[in-house]
Amino acid sequence: MTDLEALTGGVLAPRQQILGEQVLEQLRVLIITGKLPAGTHLVEAQLSATFQVSRGPIRDALSQLEAEGLVESRRRGSYVRGLTTRDIDELYSVREAIELQALRVASHMPAEAWELAQPSLDEMRDASASGDHLRFAHADMAFHASFYDVAGHTRLRQIWSQYAPTFAVLLELTTAEDIDLGPSYESHVEIHEQMRAGELDRATVSLQEHLLGSRARLVSAYARMTLDGLGEETR
Repeated sequence: MTDLEALTGGVLAPRQQILGEQVLEQLRVLIITGKLPAGTHLVEAQLSATFQVSRGPIRDALSQLEAEGLVESRRRGSYVRGLTTRDIDELYSVREAIELQALRVASHMPAEAWELAQPSLDEMRDASASGDHLRFAHADMAFHASFYDVAGHTRLRQIWSQYAPTFAVLLELTTAEDIDLGPSYESHVEIHEQMRAGELDRATVSLQEHLLGSRARLVSAYARMTLDGLGEETR
């Protein structure tokens, strides 16, 4: 308990809340990685017994996963939707749209505002040097999230926040594909430097190329992980 208090700054969430967040994260990973395949019936009582929590956190987790598009409600309850090629295309098209808009808005901010993104870049640099793929993926997510902080656009950030948990899992899969994290780090530095220099058009192209490469690596990684290789629509 003492160690946990130190980690949380002495402010502890209720046990059910902590467990509920853990259940949500585990279910999200199991669905995205295909370990819970599309069409799986998610029975509240069974999940409650498996995770040893009450049905309240299970119900909350299923509701959140439905909002993220990973679960759907039917007459008999909740079922896994999973991800297909079409889903990944849609996710990346939404991500591209909101990130490009964030850059456009941020282009009107002073160059110093981009200091908000520097800690994430420093973290990516260190993770790249040590070959820490998970740490790199987390810093990568933080860098892209910083676009909305620089832009000061609350509603764009809200849209990002809705899909960020899914992208976080997907990015871990993508980053694991990279033997050398250096090129990915450099592409982020390039976007950062271009925005600081007021070169919105160049930064836009760099971001589009970056996201295109990220999507291609993801499809490659995901195809090997899932049984149908993303080749078939299962719904």
